[in-house]
Amino acid sequence: MASAATGPGHLRPEAYESVAVALSGGVDSAVAALLLKGRGHRVVALHMSVSPHDPGRPGESVRTLAERLGVPLHGVDLRRAFLEQVIRPFLEVYRRGMTPNPCVLCNPRIKFSLLRRHALDLGIRWLATGHYARIAPPEGDGRLGLLRGRDRAKDQSYFLFGLTQEHLSHVIFPLGALLKGEVKKIAESAGLPVSSRSESQEICFIPDNDYRRFLEEQTGTNLLPSRGPVVDVEGRQVGEHDGIHRFTIGQRRGLAIPSSAPYYVVGLEPETNTVRVGRREDLRRREFLVSDLNWIGIPAPGGPLEALVQVRSRHQEAPAALVPDTEQILVRFQEPQTAVTPGQAAVFYRGDEVLGGGMIQQVLS
Repeated sequence: MASAATGPGHLRPEAYESVAVALSGGVDSAVAALLLKGRGHRVVALHMSVSPHDPGRPGESVRTLAERLGVPLHGVDLRRAFLEQVIRPFLEVYRRGMTPNPCVLCNPRIKFSLLRRHALDLGIRWLATGHYARIAPPEGDGRLGLLRGRDRAKDQSYFLFGLTQEHLSHVIFPLGALLKGEVKKIAESAGLPVSSRSESQEICFIPDNDYRRFLEEQTGTNLLPSRGPVVDVEGRQVGEHDGIHRFTIGQRRGLAIPSSAPYYVVGLEPETNTVRVGRREDLRRREFLVSDLNWIGIPAPGGPLEALVQVRSRHQEAPAALVPDTEQILVRFQEPQTAVTPGQAAVFYRGDEVLGGGMIQQVLS
């Protein structure tokens, strides 16, 4: 549908228009603000507080960065909404023996909805972020296209599959056509204090990335699955676990099963509180069901179609058939893929274009 253009004039604000930038304090959002200023826009920085550990206002490093950029800064306290719409669903999915991806919930529910609403309250139509993704102009059916970023190693379109046409019509991704190395050079040339900053942590609201501890603190160990059996693919018990929430598909470490060859987690069965393990070849799956669907590049399909499917943020997309099944999609890979995981997102591509995606509910066979 959409071409790989970086975006025509009607997808960008006019030179006199203001643009709100989601300023995290990292190099990507800072360079996004810098590039927009260079195009002549009045830039307003919005810093959202979402983590329970946040004070609810921008910290000193973010304030210093906004001053260096020469842009006004507004703190947006979204902690309560983030708790209800991201953290609690995150906890519930883990409690059910699945592996959630909070970013795919945060983007459509928080960043591109509630944060943009704050921009609208300031009279600003446009919201820009530091995501490595691109928006392509509409063609025959009038749909905007969401494309991978030029830097495939940093591409973040996978996390954005939940965006709607309404979101895309007011969003700018200034870094979409840039490589990460180019972004760092821009930051260094501008003397930004974030130019040597490391990448952000894996889960923004868990500073130490210890999701197990966070889950147990927030949920309470008495509400989580307790000890249970670890069985192999033949059903033979080979060990015990201390809670299926501590495991994810593909995990190798922490199993403590004596063996001459490594075991991997190949299945989590919350109905029986069982962790199933196997060898690396047992991780490969061909078919699974996807629900909670969102379509961007095409209308909801009425029949089977072929697409490239990506099942994790760093998974290499692979050819598959998509077969509509009521409100779900049956995905059938041409070749079995490793570590297809319930709770993660499956995103459908045609070339660089995001057709849509949804959440993996059940792995078959």
